[in-house]
Amino acid sequence: MARERGERSDRDRQPRDRDREESELIEKLVGINRVAKVVKGGRRFGFAALVVVGDGKGRVGVGSGKAREVPEAIRKATDQAKRGMIRVPLREGRTLHHDSNGHFGAGKVVLRTAPAGTGIIAGGPLRAIFEALGVQDVVTKSIGTSNPHNMIKATFDALSQVSSPRSVAARRGRRVSDILGKRETGAAGAQEA
Repeated sequence: MARERGERSDRDRQPRDRDREESELIEKLVGINRVAKVVKGGRRFGFAALVVVGDGKGRVGVGSGKAREVPEAIRKATDQAKRGMIRVPLREGRTLHHDSNGHFGAGKVVLRTAPAGTGIIAGGPLRAIFEALGVQDVVTKSIGTSNPHNMIKATFDALSQVSSPRSVAARRGRRVSDILGKRETGAAGAQEA
């Protein structure tokens, strides 16, 4: 069956949609490090870049890239971050559903939910992650190393543990009201005592 003039197939339309989606991504450069490779004639310098990419709606990824020039290192890191994006469920589109801890190597992070108006209380690489993720209210604490690579990987470990009440209810075969109702009655019972 021949297509009429001006009509496009889904295959023709796909690259344009992908380009528009990628242009909406938030890219944050976390750090650039100059690295040296010792060769016979001396040192050969290059650059390592660490980039966080997110859509501001609950998806975030991290990537690192090395190259002889800074722009090429940033491009490699951005491409890697786009390929490895994860989805994090957000409560009301502004904060996490529950507190979580994460660790990687010597880096440990504590992520806590926060009421509206708190803002992003996080330093360095963690702030870049939450800005790219679209979180508006969160309190974090980094314990141990201040190495950006380990801090970011520890944060991703903590974010991968966050789950929404809907997914917990589906996993347990219950209704969302059963999951949330128990927490509210437990809090009311503690206040009465």
